[in-house]
Formats: sequence, structure tokens, C-alpha cells
Amino acid sequence: MKLWTGETISQFGTQVSALAIPLIAALFLHVTPFEFGLLATVEFLPFILISLPAGVWVDRLRRKPIMIVGDLGRAAALLSIPIAYELNVLTIWQLYLVGFINGCLTVFFDVSYQAYLPSLVEREDILEGNSKLEISRSAAQITGPGIAGFLIGLISAPVAILVDSASFIGSAFFLWRIKKPEPTPQRKLDAEGKHIGMRTEINEGLRWVLGSPYLRAIAACTATSNLFGNMGFAIVLLYAVSAVASGGLGLTPQAIGIILSVGSIGALVAAVSANRIGKAIGVGPTIVISIFLGAPPALVIAFMPPDLAVPLGAASLFVLTFSGVVYNINQVSFRQAITPTPMQGRMNATMRFIVWGTIPIANLIGGFLGGTIGLQQTLIVSGALSFIPVLPVLFSPVRTIREMPAPVSDEEESKIVGEALDETARPAPLPNARLEDDLEAGA
Repeated sequence: MKLWTGETISQFGTQVSALAIPLIAALFLHVTPFEFGLLATVEFLPFILISLPAGVWVDRLRRKPIMIVGDLGRAAALLSIPIAYELNVLTIWQLYLVGFINGCLTVFFDVSYQAYLPSLVEREDILEGNSKLEISRSAAQITGPGIAGFLIGLISAPVAILVDSASFIGSAFFLWRIKKPEPTPQRKLDAEGKHIGMRTEINEGLRWVLGSPYLRAIAACTATSNLFGNMGFAIVLLYAVSAVASGGLGLTPQAIGIILSVGSIGALVAAVSANRIGKAIGVGPTIVISIFLGAPPALVIAFMPPDLAVPLGAASLFVLTFSGVVYNINQVSFRQAITPTPMQGRMNATMRFIVWGTIPIANLIGGFLGGTIGLQQTLIVSGALSFIPVLPVLFSPVRTIREMPAPVSDEEESKIVGEALDETARPAPLPNARLEDDLEAGA
């Protein structure tokens, strides 16, 4: 409950910065499309640079202190923006720096966060736990943008960021109040009794993910979805606020807030129904169908006329957020369920390295294309390519998974980890997973 409460507070605050920082760049600093795309790039660059080492440290250290430091560090970084604004010294370079610092801290927080949840709930409750956390995220996405748009219009975008800074402090407070003991993980030793080095532990995480046909397919699907989708997302806000005469939609911050709030209802609907959908049609089919449904809305956004931008944008975002949340709840829960506790940090870090590492590349491509072929044309290219990510999971064993794997014992975990990390062994099977008959023998 404390984890859930802290995350809820943080999610609502994050909605303010998610809208305010890009608007500062577009409306206050008047940046070019390339500079606008670079803003998102620097925030996600740490997922390429430090994700893998972060996973090793998360498996070596207690997760809760890492998360608290991440919250407080992000609060301090965001606080610098309104201070610089009041002193009239705010520049795009400061936004880049804040984005990079927040990105580094987010890497450690997110890897710790996904590795920490399985230690607070039973393995069979992971899907329900992720669903509840997603409800908070979805509720924030529904009401947050509207509140953010109102605050930005009332007190200006730079000052509104104070709300997000305060929310990180609130999240850290509730994390600090969690009393469940978290023992310090024991460092692994080699045959000579020495601590195993970071490179070896990073390689173990890579072998665990890339050696599993299930994790490998999910990683490829999510990575390509982030690549092609974020080519458009990198410039969509700039397209929304650009004047109609210059090829944009000419929307106000309040109108954008309405689109985000109404459209994000899809995320809330998904958060409360993802568990039921997965049980009704199977975890694998749910993953395949949900990732496919996220492609068409991108093309609708690219072609919608300015006078219908609010209703069509909200409807497209509804479908997009619904499909995305259903996909994420099921695939993240599945990943957590099949991964033993000693590998959780490195598994999550490796997945983040692969699937979020494409986002900086996408932002650069989106910014470049937006400045060369045009903003709307970039959205069309992004939407057309967004039909490709379904292929890795469609043509893999993932589509045949019917039920979430059952919990495994400590002895089974040790055996699975040992087999999976043996470079001469085949990838370990799904623990107690119920698959289609034609795959049981080969899994």
C-alpha cells in the first residue's frame, strides 16, 4: 500500500512535467524541431549508457534505498528549472542537463522498482500488483494532463514543474515508511572464492534474456514499437501547437490537456481489465493483439483535420493507451513471473537497455525528419512503420502462452538460474507454464 501510494503521488506529478517541459522548449525557448527531438533523446540516453551496470548494482544492493535516492535526486533536478526561470537564465541546455540527470536516476529507480515488487507480493499476485499500480498511472494520465494544462495556463509552465518536484519528495517519504525487511543480497563468488565481476554479471543478464525465446521475442516487439512509435511522439506535441498556416493543428495547452485526459481513459479501462482479458483469451494472444491495436491510432492522428483534432485525438489516444497498458501489464508480469529473484534486476535492466535504448534513436530520427520532410509527414512514416512490431511475438512461442506461470520454489529457482547461465546449456524452460501441446516438448 505504501509503494502504491507513493507511486500514485509521483505519477500525478509526472504528468505536469511531461507537458510543461516540452511546452517550455516550444513556447518559451522557441527551439527548432531537431532541438525539440533532442530534448527527449537526452532523457532516454542513459537507458543505453547505464542500464546494464544499473541492473548489476540493483541485484547487489537493497532496492528501497536506491529508489529513495532516485526520487530525491529527481526532485532536486526539477527544482532547478523554476529557479532558473525566475532568474531569467533558463536555456535549452539546462533542460538537456535536467533531462539527462533525471534519465540516469530513472534508470536506477525503474530497474529497482520492477525488481522490488516481487519481494513485496507473492509470485501469483504479481499480475494483480502490476494492475493496481497501472490503475494509478492511468488515473494520473486521465486527470493529470487537464490539471497540468490548467496550472500551466495559470502560473506558467516553468513554475508548474514545482508540483512534480514535490511529488517525488512525497514518493520518497512513502517508500521510506515501508517496514518490510529487505535483506542485503549476497555477492556471488567464483571458484576461487572471489566476487564475480560486473562484466560477468552483465553477461549473465544478457544470456538470460537473449537465451529465452519468450523474453527475446518480447524484447524485439517492444523495442521496435518504441523505435517506430517514438519517431512520431518526438514531434507530435510540436505538431499540435504549431499554427495551422504552417501545417500544424494550432492547439492550445488547454486543448492538448483535454485530449490527453480524455484519451487516457483508455489506460484506466485497460488497467482494470487487463487481468481479465489475459485470463479470458490467454496471456500470449493478449500480448499479440494489444500490440497490433496500437498501430492504427498513429495514422489517425497524422491525418485528422484541425477542427476535429480534439475528438479524433482523444479517440485515437484512447485506443493507443488501452492497447499499450494491456500489453505492458501482461508482458511485464509474465517477465517477472518466469524470472527467479536473483535475476530480477539484471533481467529488467537488460530489457530496459534493449526496449528503451531505441527511444533516443527514435527521437533523433523524428526530430531530423520533422525538420526535413515536415511534421505531418513524419507522423505518417511513424504510423505506417508501427504495424511491424507485432511480427516478433506473432511468429514466436509467446502467442501460445495461455496462463501465467505458477510460482517456483527456491530449489527450482537455483536450478533454473544455473541451467540458463551455463553457456553450454539450452535456455531454461518456463517454470510450470502451461503451453500449447505442440510446444510442451520443445519449450
